[in-house]
Amino acid sequence: MAPGKTDVAIIGAGAAGMMCAIEAGKRGRSVLLLDHSTKLAEKIRISGGGRCNFTNLHTQPENFLSSNPDFCRSALARYSPQDFIALVEKHGIGYHEKKSGQLFCNDSAQQIITMLKSECDKAGVTWLMPCQIKDICPAGTSHGRSTEGNTDYRFLLETERGTISAISLVIATGGLSIPKTGATPFGYRLAERFGIAVTPLSPALVPLTLSPDLLAVFADAPGISIDVSVSCGKFRFRESALITHRGLSGPAILQISSYWRPGNSIHINLLPGLDALPILLEHRRSNMLLPNLLAHYLPKRFAQDWSRIVMPAESGRPVSQHSQSQIKQIATQLHDWHLVPDGTMGYKKAEVTLGGVDTRELSSTTMETKKIPGLYFIGEVVDVTGQLGGFNLQWAWASGCAAGRHA
Repeated sequence: MAPGKTDVAIIGAGAAGMMCAIEAGKRGRSVLLLDHSTKLAEKIRISGGGRCNFTNLHTQPENFLSSNPDFCRSALARYSPQDFIALVEKHGIGYHEKKSGQLFCNDSAQQIITMLKSECDKAGVTWLMPCQIKDICPAGTSHGRSTEGNTDYRFLLETERGTISAISLVIATGGLSIPKTGATPFGYRLAERFGIAVTPLSPALVPLTLSPDLLAVFADAPGISIDVSVSCGKFRFRESALITHRGLSGPAILQISSYWRPGNSIHINLLPGLDALPILLEHRRSNMLLPNLLAHYLPKRFAQDWSRIVMPAESGRPVSQHSQSQIKQIATQLHDWHLVPDGTMGYKKAEVTLGGVDTRELSSTTMETKKIPGLYFIGEVVDVTGQLGGFNLQWAWASGCAAGRHA
């Protein structure tokens, strides 16, 4: 590679960026991988509680959100969870299935980072990090597609380390989630500058906040975890929910947060797998207080607080003093508690960003933009967002691989 020139320049040395670099390097392309951070792949390092939930065995297009739902099918079909597992096994990394197809490293997420770095080095990838990008513009006026033997450099990158000419430019800069890992809006701004549409952005897989009134009722409940079924619209998740000082978190809440929109309610079944009405009717003549009865099925503090919300006037009365209609109402609430969140905890606590570069602007086969030959967008910066459980990293591997095999 001549100084300052490369076949493929990839901005963003995270999961998608490194996978793209590996695949492009294996094709004999000269690859330059740039990143503004001093630490490599921080988001991988903290993923899965530090053990990296690197894929999900049950990955399907239905596990992803996008304004163009079918877009992800091609990339996911051509780089499957089994493909990445083969790479993990090649490097002798131990892993286990936690639940529902979620695969984690036995030891540390650092093993995945080391593996990807090793594969990049083996493929001859050149690293440039930390390196700030000052400007990116088309090189000259030619945007014709390169052919073999033609070194038509399409892009000029002005960096703090000098000017770089590139035939292909891949944007793998991620989203806005977890700013402490170095997240910036760079990729979205670059897309808009080049006339590429970006769909609305919002935090996803994020804890939800509750109103001050509700928080006051649950003042003694933070830290309590409950097995629930949570739904919003047609989407439903059976996982645990966690009461926090700001509202609700836990896997069930993170999952539903991607589908929730401000002002809408979520529906919580507090007793999934049980039928509350026969249980309550069985104790119809009991002198037991309602919260005490519910404490047989729910954490005691939560049962007390929840009863004050649903039946504030009657929560201190024995079950025997509740009318049959009131009992039916309580049973209904237990299975379908309507709750309107106050908002979310924002990008600081979000695991991913919902929305991004409009996939209608991209080739589903190569991730290349339709308007500008040689320009690619991959990973979280694209409007493809996975559910919780290893799906977002699988999208990073698949989209990175798609671009790397073509750029």
